[in-house]
Amino acid sequence: MKLIRTVTLPALLAALSLPALAVKVGVITAATGPGASLGIPYKNTFAALPATLGGEPVSYIILDDATDPANAARLARKLVSEEQVDLIIGSGNVPTASAISFVASETKTPQIALSPLTGEPAKNPWVYSVSLPTTLQVGALAEHFAAAGGKQMGYIGFSDGWGDQAYGALMEHAAKRGFQVTTNERFARLDTSVNSQVLKVIGSKPEAVMLGVSGTPGALPHTALVERGFKGKIYHTAAIVNPDFLRIGGKAVEGALVAAGPVIVAEQLPESNPVKKQGLEFTKAYEAKYGAGSRNSFAAYSWDAYLIADRAVAAARRKAKSGTPEFRQALRDALEQTSELAGAQGVYTMSPTDHAGSDKRSVVLLRITNGAWMLNK
Repeated sequence: MKLIRTVTLPALLAALSLPALAVKVGVITAATGPGASLGIPYKNTFAALPATLGGEPVSYIILDDATDPANAARLARKLVSEEQVDLIIGSGNVPTASAISFVASETKTPQIALSPLTGEPAKNPWVYSVSLPTTLQVGALAEHFAAAGGKQMGYIGFSDGWGDQAYGALMEHAAKRGFQVTTNERFARLDTSVNSQVLKVIGSKPEAVMLGVSGTPGALPHTALVERGFKGKIYHTAAIVNPDFLRIGGKAVEGALVAAGPVIVAEQLPESNPVKKQGLEFTKAYEAKYGAGSRNSFAAYSWDAYLIADRAVAAARRKAKSGTPEFRQALRDALEQTSELAGAQGVYTMSPTDHAGSDKRSVVLLRITNGAWMLNK
């Protein structure tokens, strides 16, 4: 005998009126520790975003990893096991983002890193990076140095994964451009002196120095170089583009050349630049929340992570319900199909072999002029 269920009209209406299941996004950044000058802006963006993601209600669970890779991994596991998040966004430093990536891979949870990760997608297909790839940043600096006839460049960087990554990219581009890297000096993020490293770099007689640093600790070797009388060019990556670096570095960092995403000079970009529109939209939304002049590069990467996730969630929800392994798989697949998405910091196209997706349209060369970021012309 077949059992036939009947549904009354009031019950049907009640079911239809139930709120949609929210997409859960775990956000891990460094609100404390040496990476806080980056992590706080990354975090702040989520309070300025719409209340939906891909047309679904969204819940952001925001945690502080204190710039500690072990803590970042622990928090990622907590988000997956206790909160059953559909997506992890973070973290804002290479060592912490890398630690999260192992958890993402193991638990099959999509991750959008806010710092550049160089892992091979074939080995870890669950991890994407929205930040400007290190090789593009350093390539722009190397091109500028070589075009001016430079032959010898010194290097000082953090004694961690970010320092290694920046140095590796510099060596790669030095070989391509035909100049020599004279030093490979390192220091810890919490060090208060780099005098010995700076003296070794100056002693190698380079025409320029590149610093593989980030945030406010990045001002330390720069000011030390200037104080010791170094007169050559000093190059930086996008990892120092925040107001605290300018405040701490002061006059010592004037004239520094920085390869960065374009949002910080959105108004200075030509109308033909594909990222100008989103750059200005991000600036309007962020400054409406945090005040005039609060715009920064790191917050803009969170904005771009949102834009990428928004499109991917819209595609994934047509295949599965949030909160399920099927949804996470569909979301991962949709992220990989991102194509020509213009954000505030670049144009993103992902593929099975490229989970960063940025190209040369995502990098500009800045010069610090009168305590401000200016497009180098």
